[in-house]
Amino acid sequence: METVYHDFIEEYQTEDIMSVNHSRTIQRISSYLERYDDIYDILPELEMKLDSKPVKPDISVYPNLPEDWDTDIIFITQPPLIAIEVLSPKQAMADITNKTNDVYFPAGVQSVWIVVPLLQTITIRTPDGEKLTFSEGIIKDPVSNIEIPLDHIFRKQRP
Repeated sequence: METVYHDFIEEYQTEDIMSVNHSRTIQRISSYLERYDDIYDILPELEMKLDSKPVKPDISVYPNLPEDWDTDIIFITQPPLIAIEVLSPKQAMADITNKTNDVYFPAGVQSVWIVVPLLQTITIRTPDGEKLTFSEGIIKDPVSNIEIPLDHIFRKQRP
């Protein structure tokens, strides 16, 4: 009897493959950004359709949205101020840069953070072509003035 092998990774889009470091990075960024809760909604894994194209940033940052607990939105069509993408273990960098150039910026997103856990870096891109890369110190988003210490995200030990 012949054994049939199946590669399960082929069944998923590469951006859907999660890992401990990918999840930890999303959690640490989201939890730190909660300090900006009085002016921004920090929304992980929010499904959206921007210019009819489905996307789901790892974290979306919106100016505070109206709260309506009686009516929910499955696919929001309003672009976030900031889209944060954490590179997945099997994802190509071109997947994120193409999404940034083809979907996020044309739809009105003002800042895209590309987080690379393996290199412990964050690059912030804006529609005017600005690229800021951080590998240490404090990340400062030029659009929102949100700041976050890089060592909070990529710390080696818990405080």
